[in-house]
Amino acid sequence: MDKFTTLTGVAAPLPITNIDTDMIIPKQYLKTIARTGLGAGLFSELRFNEDGTENPDFVLNKPAYRNAQILVAEDNFGCGSSREHAPWALLDYGIRCVISTSFADIFYNNCFQNGVLPAKVSAEDLQKLMDDASRGANATLTVDLASQEIRGPDGGAVKFEIDEFRKHCMMNGLDAIGLTMVKEQKITDFEAKLSERAWS
Repeated sequence: MDKFTTLTGVAAPLPITNIDTDMIIPKQYLKTIARTGLGAGLFSELRFNEDGTENPDFVLNKPAYRNAQILVAEDNFGCGSSREHAPWALLDYGIRCVISTSFADIFYNNCFQNGVLPAKVSAEDLQKLMDDASRGANATLTVDLASQEIRGPDGGAVKFEIDEFRKHCMMNGLDAIGLTMVKEQKITDFEAKLSERAWS
């Protein structure tokens, strides 16, 4: 998993409440267990018309937001089914951070295991960031995980909450497997001792 320390990128506004995982990545894309290629299906029912052409009204299809790395969304982002494909699709598209006032628990946990930072802010701060994200070509935010701070294009900053352990894992690029591998030498030593006992 890639480390997350500081991210400066275009932020796309998604002023929608209760964005569920089916909206993030529809069920027809769940046939794969590969983490790559899912970016093509991200928000596909919003991004594309029925004939497959792009919906020009959807924010990620607008020129200023095509390379967005941050989403600013309303309450309860990631609700619905527990599909891990949702953070996979976000990451494959290039989204490294989602900012909201609240997240569904399973989606929130899955984000940390896949290198996507879900940043919780107050309702008041969300509106400030939503305004910043609505500036088109100037919609650039900086997310600083070390200081737990999000800075807007005018220099204003808001704080976000995160558990210290999750913060440590994100900054060091550690998912569940990575955490295990940190203890690789201890595991090897233990197995060696266990083997010695079995033969003695």
